[in-house]
Amino acid sequence: MISRRNVLAGAGGIAALSLIDLKAASAAQLNKVGIQLYTVRDLFAKDPVGTLEQIARIGYREVEYGGGGYDAMDHAMLRKTTDRLGLTSPSVHISYDALLGKFEQSVTMAKTLGADTIVLPYMTDEHRTEAGWAAALPNFNRFAADLKKAGLGFAYHNHDFEFTTKPGGVSLYDRFLKETDPALVKAELDIYWAAFAGENPATLIDRLGSRLYAYHVKDMRPDRSMTAVGAGTIDFASLFKRKGGAGVRHFYVENDQAPAPYLPDITTSFQTLRALRF
Repeated sequence: MISRRNVLAGAGGIAALSLIDLKAASAAQLNKVGIQLYTVRDLFAKDPVGTLEQIARIGYREVEYGGGGYDAMDHAMLRKTTDRLGLTSPSVHISYDALLGKFEQSVTMAKTLGADTIVLPYMTDEHRTEAGWAAALPNFNRFAADLKKAGLGFAYHNHDFEFTTKPGGVSLYDRFLKETDPALVKAELDIYWAAFAGENPATLIDRLGSRLYAYHVKDMRPDRSMTAVGAGTIDFASLFKRKGGAGVRHFYVENDQAPAPYLPDITTSFQTLRALRF
């Protein structure tokens, strides 16, 4: 016999489940998942069109060019390929030396590929001293100002050294934030490398706020090595829902050390991020 108590309990359970379903349905999710092509640089260097086709087949909708020799390829052909596949390239990685010596060519390449932002991905050892960094930061401002005139944005991508190198007791990253124009020089935050350097990514996201352009999303094993998203310990859901990152629109999977044959690794990362709710 079904008692009134059981009926009410059942109704309460249904209501609770409905609330859970409603909460799940209203949770944010990523509309587009991107990939930094450096992750599959070996594949891309040998077969750029085939690699882009495989990336699109997995479900990625954005690509960020970097590595694999893309800068010496036929950029019109690459753009035609991404257009055909329904891929976009919001940003491209271009080296400091190229921006110094081949600025106009870099702008043309970025625009041909469909990018609206150029990201400076790395600074070599000679720039990581107090004098070297002091000389480079004004160029960051100049790049950003000149790119704005050309209709492009500018961002800087971190590794770990910016946080751990502290000439005069002040980290290179603190100097970067203090001495570059926050309205023009944005940050592409590599979450893994910030955590590897001992930073708290959540605190950093809140600190960067409106300067955040994009995330590089890679996971960290307990031994601090890189791994596919979802195979490590970083709580990306809690990071992505922070108010400081509310303006971020690009989430690029990257694994500098992705194991061959690469596609399983980037498939795991894609599936994890597509299923993520925050």
